[in-house]
Amino acid sequence: MEATFVAPIAKPRTDKVALIGKIISILCVLFLLVDAIMKVIAHPISIEGSVALGWPADQVQSIGTALLVSTILYIIPRTAILGAILITGYLGGAIAVMVRAEQPLYFAATFGVLVWAGLYLRDERVRAMIPFTK
Repeated sequence: MEATFVAPIAKPRTDKVALIGKIISILCVLFLLVDAIMKVIAHPISIEGSVALGWPADQVQSIGTALLVSTILYIIPRTAILGAILITGYLGGAIAVMVRAEQPLYFAATFGVLVWAGLYLRDERVRAMIPFTK
């Protein structure tokens, strides 16, 4: 007689917490995609806003490409953690620019928290890495 171990099949979370995480993540992704695409296509509003904050106009598309790649990685479940890390770096740069330009920085900081909150609520791996216990 031989004993075999059968690993339980991990079911994706479908409860309310995971749904809230997905909603938060979707809202963040929509905003990030709009911002990235406007930079990549060099929309005049995006160029003007970036130049007003001190970025060279010829670098705005590169910044948009970096954000677009980071956002795509965040969308893919297998690379979502890497995407969140890259988005955090992007938003850290945004906070630094806002401080230098003497603009409010709360939006970028809050947005970074929302990116991670959405991922935390929808991804079991992140909850395992960052266990909030009672």
